[in-house]
Amino acid sequence: RQRFALAHLEEDDLGLRDWLQQVLQQLDEPERAAQLPLDIRGSAFQQRVWQALQTIPPGQTRSYGELAGQLHSHPRAVARACASNAIGLLLPCHRVVASDGSLSGYRWGLQRKRRLLEQEQS
Repeated sequence: RQRFALAHLEEDDLGLRDWLQQVLQQLDEPERAAQLPLDIRGSAFQQRVWQALQTIPPGQTRSYGELAGQLHSHPRAVARACASNAIGLLLPCHRVVASDGSLSGYRWGLQRKRRLLEQEQS
């Protein structure tokens, strides 16, 4: 409602079932998700960060600082781009951690970030 204030919202469980199945399948096959053609809107820098996220293999992590070094930027700028990511499962910002390896910042909560990483590592 916040992003699309004029949209008319209505439930359609049957109509969305196939789409939902495809999205959930990405959890089991993250390497396939990295190959999907996505129409993602963001600044040129956000696009670079989001592309870099897709190169992090499932089950592995990178620090904000490592990504910033790779992109010749600042860790806070990378963190802001990650926070702007609206499709977390397909642009895996959950694979980015603090410099000490601890979980930090995740748009959908640290518990979900932890669970996604655990699932990928198992």
